[in-house]
Amino acid sequence: MTTQTYIRGIGRRKSAIAQVKLFSGGSGEIIINGKPYQEVFPRIEHRRTIEHPFVATDTVGKFNVEVKVNGGGMTGWAGAIRLGIARTLVEANEQFKPLLRQEGLLTRDPRVKERKKYGLKRARKAPQYTKR
Repeated sequence: MTTQTYIRGIGRRKSAIAQVKLFSGGSGEIIINGKPYQEVFPRIEHRRTIEHPFVATDTVGKFNVEVKVNGGGMTGWAGAIRLGIARTLVEANEQFKPLLRQEGLLTRDPRVKERKKYGLKRARKAPQYTKR
């Protein structure tokens, strides 16, 4: 995979950042941080999240994907990879854009962890109130 041409894209979710390389004319393998994605993501929900852009555009098995991801946890990783793959698919073929947009795959999820406020135990949890 070193001399092949590829398309790059970046996906973010929570505090996870995924750098995606999309290689055309592949066997459909997805490599995440040097390992197959089935090894990295044991949960089926995460695998489906990653495969969603390919299923929506009917391109399952037509591209090889190499991903470098860091920060966050498993759900953040899966969401970041999904966004990165969707963005690279749009660069590969502009006709995929309406399909991916309709599925909501090109919109970055803006939800992040809320910061802790002073006087509280967590972001919103207050100390127990005692009347007497």
